[in-house]
Amino acid sequence: MRAERPRTVVISGSASGIGAALRARLEAAGQRVIGIDLHDAEVEADLGTAEGRSAAIEGVLVASHGMLDALVPGAGIGAHIQPLSNIVSVNYFGAQGLLEGLREALAAGSEPAAVAISSNSSRLGRDVDSPMVEACLSGDEAEARGIADTLDGRLVYAGSKLALARFVRRNATQPAWAGAGIRLNAVAPGITMTPLVEAGMANPEDAASIEQFPIPLGRFAQPDEIAPVIEFLLSPAAAYCCGSVVYVDGGSDAVFRPNSY
Repeated sequence: MRAERPRTVVISGSASGIGAALRARLEAAGQRVIGIDLHDAEVEADLGTAEGRSAAIEGVLVASHGMLDALVPGAGIGAHIQPLSNIVSVNYFGAQGLLEGLREALAAGSEPAAVAISSNSSRLGRDVDSPMVEACLSGDEAEARGIADTLDGRLVYAGSKLALARFVRRNATQPAWAGAGIRLNAVAPGITMTPLVEAGMANPEDAASIEQFPIPLGRFAQPDEIAPVIEFLLSPAAAYCCGSVVYVDGGSDAVFRPNSY
């Protein structure tokens, strides 16, 4: 009797932070994880470049034999990174590139699902919705990078995450996703103690902003508090979730937008 194939999940940003916490949970549950990261991963690639994305996709397709059950494009960099244009290349184009490049492999899998990692910062302030966001969604990376280099780092980070959430909302219901049986959703974490946030707090100005951020639950999140929500959205238990953006932020979004959901 043939053994059942373990569920195969791809996680970018698998070597640290939320990606590493999710990897640990999935592997403990018997699932197979193919990690993508700059180091310490099955597929080592730089998602900030078109060449790196192509290499990552090819590496995953070889490792998975073209059949995936779940995908989490979780690699991201923070507002402190220079040049700022690299933020949009990794956070939006790196994630979007994996989603599109691995979509057919997901369609070949069993009960397939993908979860993008946005941020609660994506809805904080009208300035976030800059022309950079629409340049991302139109697929013009050169234009998006050019605009990013004229903005504040926090706006570039938040805008890249807004573009990613909109990609999810615009595409989840389409024939290529829901129509092919692939559920596409997103999570929007709040401040989470990852290497990304720790690096940002090394800057006194950013540290002051982070520390003053209102969080009703009174503390920052840990990666292993975000990972279970992603695990749920990937699982058959979330079979009717499609196009959702789930906030996991200790109540911060409700403080800023009590009448929106």
